Amino acid sequence: MTDAQPGALMTAEIDQQPDMLATIAEHRAEIAAVAADIARHRPRFALLAARGSSDHAAIYAKYLIEVLLGIPVGLVSPSTTTLYGARPDLRDVLVVSVSQSGGSPDLLEVTRAASEAGARTVAVSNTRSSELFSAADLAVDIGAGEEKAVAATKTYTATLLTLYLLVDAIRGGDGGAVADIGERAEATLRDSADQVSRAVDRYRFADRVIAAARGYSYASALESSLKLAETSYLQTHAYSGADLLHGPVAAVDEETAVLGMASVGRGGEVMGDVLRAVGERGADVLAVGSAASSMPAALRIDVPETAEEVAPILEILPVQRLALHLSLARGGNPDNPRGLHKVTKTR
Repeated sequence: MTDAQPGALMTAEIDQQPDMLATIAEHRAEIAAVAADIARHRPRFALLAARGSSDHAAIYAKYLIEVLLGIPVGLVSPSTTTLYGARPDLRDVLVVSVSQSGGSPDLLEVTRAASEAGARTVAVSNTRSSELFSAADLAVDIGAGEEKAVAATKTYTATLLTLYLLVDAIRGGDGGAVADIGERAEATLRDSADQVSRAVDRYRFADRVIAAARGYSYASALESSLKLAETSYLQTHAYSGADLLHGPVAAVDEETAVLGMASVGRGGEVMGDVLRAVGERGADVLAVGSAASSMPAALRIDVPETAEEVAPILEILPVQRLALHLSLARGGNPDNPRGLHKVTKTR
């Protein structure tokens, strides 16, 4: 296989994830050192700054911090800093800037402004040489290695695992829930291959897709929607399962495919009613996750069971494969989506 073949890069990077995740888990001590510093200066509030796939990882971290640490969390709107010059009082606040490239000017400006406003800043990135690393008080390298495909795959799961290990270490955990994450990732990719192929055959002519989830898996719904949009040019929307039933469900009909993320845990428990409701409106439902087998769905993609807070690291893997092969089946090249670049610089 050569890089000239459509999807070659994305294929390779998806396949690298089990070994990569195992290596990150083995080197948790480096992340724990940063966590120890944060724990010594326990913040009263946390803010997360990110864009794109990293923003979905930040939403995952929001759940982790609020549920596991009991610290309230907000998501930064970078334009309040970059366009409007807002400088709120951030004393005793932890600001975590998440950027795979570390190259977005708005996140760099947010991080510098936060430091000047009294915040303790942390950069989580895949690029040690980036200005973002230098600007933050503390920095964590996600250790994904170079990612060449435009669509983020391995950098996304590496960011999720890094954020989990960081939060887990702050609360005094030993990373036990992800000690075998590499093996579980390998099993996920291996055992879901046939189910993904059936899903590709079923949805290759779809035009409209809704992704939905609750709890930790909401980040997976957002990332799934992005992956399908940027690689296959599908019209996609992502919703919390609760929000979907509060209005958008009115637009669901027999022309709608619904990707429901549902893993064992409190979030997955309440997704059954959501998927049943859209199914009654004629939607074609694909359930993905460790609770997929118990969901009302036309197709299911099973994922090994883990602690609920770890599930997003695994449940996105078959969806990455789905996005890859849907793109190829529709005549696209997921390595080079039209109009996109690997690093997007915004202000």
